[in-house]
Amino acid sequence: MKITHYLEIMSSWCHWAEPAWDDLKRRYAGRVEFAWKIALMNPADFPPSEEACAWYYRRSGGTVMNSPYALSTGWVEPGRKGGYPAPNLVAEAGRDLGREDDSLCRALAHAGLLQGRKIGQMAVAIEVAAKATGLNAKKLRARAESAAVKARVEASTAEFHALGLSAGHRPTFLLEDPIGDKAVVSGLVRSEPLAALIDAMLSDSNAYAAHAAHHGVPPAR
Repeated sequence: MKITHYLEIMSSWCHWAEPAWDDLKRRYAGRVEFAWKIALMNPADFPPSEEACAWYYRRSGGTVMNSPYALSTGWVEPGRKGGYPAPNLVAEAGRDLGREDDSLCRALAHAGLLQGRKIGQMAVAIEVAAKATGLNAKKLRARAESAAVKARVEASTAEFHALGLSAGHRPTFLLEDPIGDKAVVSGLVRSEPLAALIDAMLSDSNAYAAHAAHHGVPPAR
């Protein structure tokens, strides 16, 4: 089976979901395919000021997650139009240079959300990504600014919206198994509910496989 993580680099909730994602990858290594896709937030979803951002961070990190550390609001650019697509485009561009895992996503998110770096600016996002991965900065920027990468990000964002969820909910997890079952978990950041779904879907898929091994395909008539 497969689980797809729809994320936005600048989303604090995607950051808080990182331990759950890592836990699931360890727990189901070799049994579940893990993938990530960019789902850009709408420009209106971003806080208009550092003060507003700090309020949300106190709620998510302090009240809900009880985190021992606070996120930084330094990445916020008040009055910025068009959202913060640059780090997402850079993360997607990394695929073309061999970075299929989520290490580049993490490096960018941590630079913005933990260090307060203004990774909404393409030059800063490229600098962070190149330093974290050793990728060639010029090649990475060329890919990040290419029409192909922009099209892929737009397509994966459209996939996310087609799920019919609240536009602001990140992270979102789409679970699919070989027998056609699907489950969507949106906004939750702990591994327990996801693990319960994965266990149920694996159990059903295994049961179908066992039945087919003993009894073959269904009768034609």
